[in-house]
Amino acid sequence: MKNIGYLAQDISILHRQYYKDTREQFDALKLNPTAACILLSVGDYPEITQNHVARLLVVDKGLATREIKKMESLGYLNKHDGTGKSKILELTNVGSDVVDQIQDIRKQWWEKRFADTGLTEDSPLIASIERVVDSIVDPIE
Repeated sequence: MKNIGYLAQDISILHRQYYKDTREQFDALKLNPTAACILLSVGDYPEITQNHVARLLVVDKGLATREIKKMESLGYLNKHDGTGKSKILELTNVGSDVVDQIQDIRKQWWEKRFADTGLTEDSPLIASIERVVDSIVDPIE
C-alpha cells in the first residue's frame, strides 16, 4: 500500500489528465477549468455570490472576478444586486446550455475511467474524498 501522502499527487494526476483529455471540448466553449467549475457552481447554487464561488472552489477572489467577467462577456452569466454590495450570479439561457455540456463532458470522462478500472459510483473512496473536501470548503448558506 502506498503512503497516504501520495494521494494528493494521485489526485493531481487525475485532475491534469481530465483537463488534458477534455481541453478541446472546453476550448470550443471558450472555457478553462476554473471557468467551467464556476459555471457549474452557479448552476448548482441559485443566489450564489462571487465571494461564495471563490470560497466554494478555494480560488483567489481576483481570479474568480476575472473569470466571471469573461463569462459575462461570453453571455453565460449575468449579475444582479444582492444584499449590501454583493452581486448574485445567475446563468443565462446560453449559460444553462453550456452547464449541461460541461456536465456531460465531465460525466462521460469519469464513466470511462470507472469502466476501465472496474470501479463503481458507490466506491467508499468517493465518499471519503467528498468528506475531506467538505471539511475544507465553506458551506453555502
